[in-house]
Amino acid sequence: MASNNGNKGGLTLDDAFSAIAWRDDKLVLLDQRLLPGRESYLELTTVSDTARAIADMVVRGAPAIGISAAYGAVLSLQQRLQAGKDWQQGFARDMAMLEQSRPTAINLRWAIQRMMALVQRSLAQGLNGSALVQAAVAEARSMHEDDIAANRKMAELGAALIDPCSGVLTHCNTGGLATGGIGTALGVIRMAHALGRLSRIFASETRPWLQGARLTAWELQKAHIDAQLIVEGASAALMRDGAIDWVIVGADRIAANGDVANKIGTYAHAVSAHHHKVRFMVVAPLSTIDWKTASGADIPIEQRASSEITRYQDKAVAPQGFRAWNPAFDVTPAALISAIVTEAGVVKHPDAKRMRDVLQKSPQ
Repeated sequence: MASNNGNKGGLTLDDAFSAIAWRDDKLVLLDQRLLPGRESYLELTTVSDTARAIADMVVRGAPAIGISAAYGAVLSLQQRLQAGKDWQQGFARDMAMLEQSRPTAINLRWAIQRMMALVQRSLAQGLNGSALVQAAVAEARSMHEDDIAANRKMAELGAALIDPCSGVLTHCNTGGLATGGIGTALGVIRMAHALGRLSRIFASETRPWLQGARLTAWELQKAHIDAQLIVEGASAALMRDGAIDWVIVGADRIAANGDVANKIGTYAHAVSAHHHKVRFMVVAPLSTIDWKTASGADIPIEQRASSEITRYQDKAVAPQGFRAWNPAFDVTPAALISAIVTEAGVVKHPDAKRMRDVLQKSPQ
């Protein structure tokens, strides 16, 4: 990828790693469950492997999930076309299975629908066999490349909102591990850092999967960016002490009125930010906006196993049999959000009207 010529101090915004790749007719994923201890890549050859990798959080982050699903659709086509008979029905079943792997992230459904539409267009043009597979590969790669470009644009737009000498807090992981490029929220932070606008960077550890501690800290260290890790419960104290000017997060789904579903804990940061008059930025591509969902109350929230909280690395951290409430996401109301940044522009103080006015380029 090209470097950002506006960087200072010789820094670049080039990715130091690739979390998703299509190579030799296989989907290659960096296994994020093993970070930061080990960098290991999985080669996936079937759509069922792809669905399992998404559900098991080998890959996570809404844009990355969507890109992986697009390549998973290619794997399905390869298998189904080889089988021959009734391949279209089999492909449709595969896409339904893939869509259920993570129900909250709207990018997953968006990517699957786009790949299914590509298949129908190709068939109407008389493509079949290897020509159809190659058209699908081209479509998935286009989605991947579009995400890289969108990340860059969002980084520029978001960084422009940040004053010099600012302190920022981010939650979960929204960088190159969660996207096809430099990231959404973390892309903004990397751009603002490269422009010399940040004096303090904090990342919350993000229970229960510790995406902040394991993944965001790993990405920041890889990019040679000085930052500090905090537990979620420390963010209000930091805001009270004036250490944070912006909370910057990503999104897994944005409703038409500007309500945002994101990693559990985001809502708590937003409430604290509102109380302490700290600004709150959400950074996400247009594909994350669900125009068919009126408000956050209508967004399905994925519930995950109690064991993710009661155990860690196969060790019990709670009494045997103790139950846990473990939603993967929460919803932050638009009223608590200072700005939503997309590749099409910035929506300040979002509501249903401002979302419609500024984001007309969103896919329907």
